[in-house]
Amino acid sequence: MKQFFSFIKKEFHHILRDKRSMLVLLGLPVVQLIIFGFAITTETRNCNIAILDNSKDEATQNLITRIESSSYFDIDKTLSSDNQIEKAFKTGRIKLAIIFQPNFQNELMHNNKAQLQIVTDASDPNQANTLTYYVSAIVMEYQKELNQNKNLPYTINSEIRMLYNPQLKGEYSSVPGVMGMILLLISAMMTSISIVREKEMGTMEVLLVSPLKPWIIIVSKVIPYFIISLINVITILLISGWVFGIPIVGSIFLLSLVTIFYIICALALGILISTVTSSQQAAMIISLIGLMLPVVMLSGYAFPIANMPVILQVISNLIPAKWYIIMVKNIMIKGLGFLDIWKEILIIFGMTTFFLLVSLKRFKIRL
Repeated sequence: MKQFFSFIKKEFHHILRDKRSMLVLLGLPVVQLIIFGFAITTETRNCNIAILDNSKDEATQNLITRIESSSYFDIDKTLSSDNQIEKAFKTGRIKLAIIFQPNFQNELMHNNKAQLQIVTDASDPNQANTLTYYVSAIVMEYQKELNQNKNLPYTINSEIRMLYNPQLKGEYSSVPGVMGMILLLISAMMTSISIVREKEMGTMEVLLVSPLKPWIIIVSKVIPYFIISLINVITILLISGWVFGIPIVGSIFLLSLVTIFYIICALALGILISTVTSSQQAAMIISLIGLMLPVVMLSGYAFPIANMPVILQVISNLIPAKWYIIMVKNIMIKGLGFLDIWKEILIIFGMTTFFLLVSLKRFKIRL
């Protein structure tokens, strides 16, 4: 056991001496979390829009004031004719235009209906739908105030409730995704590079002829990265709470437990990568390109899996980060318990077992 801890101490010394490794292990996750947390968001704020008011009455002015006072829109241009609408979009400054019909207030008060047109730049369909929803919500709120003292026949009022994330903050989705990506990349990449480095330098042969068994040598090299990954998790959770204001609704113990399972799975994947590569460069390429692209594209982090073709939905089930992100969202945001995520835990456990068994079979005792 003393020799085992000596190996762990040696690996820690090796990591601490390499400033670049320390920067990658501790600095990169923080930078990625902040960048992705602020950059990848479904929210749209301070969007430049144009207004064409053909009525210029009290009702249109009230609506324009409400739209401008919201945090979602900034009125960049006030148009005077329909011919200016397309020109305004071609400049690239505006993403939405609102056109009020002539005699807007008169039509609203006497005929109980009035029309306004919302024109959006649909080159970005997600943003166009979001902006349209924001404007429609403001108009519906204004209409509700006008009708509060009137009993209209057969009126259907729809009440919208946003559970778990009422403010529709993009960070509620991006932070769990970043956690899944960082832990998988850092753990798998650094573990595989660490083991392959011993092969390249020829020191693996020396380690294998030591009194310790081969699996103990591998475990001793993995434990430092396991501890560093736990430090990264604590840092990420602190930043997500202090910077992004994301609460941990569910059990911290359960969140820690599933995170430990996921880190072990990532470390097992790193061991597997080390058994199929013979150089640090190859291990890094497989870890970065071979893991990062599937994690970002197929884990549900950046794009909804339900919108993908069936074949990609099937392939996404092979991505460990997908199941971890689901568990983190269920625990952190929804406050669910073990009985609600036991299937995902079982899948992560199965993947970890598979990676370890394949690695054990491929690991060469003699080099």
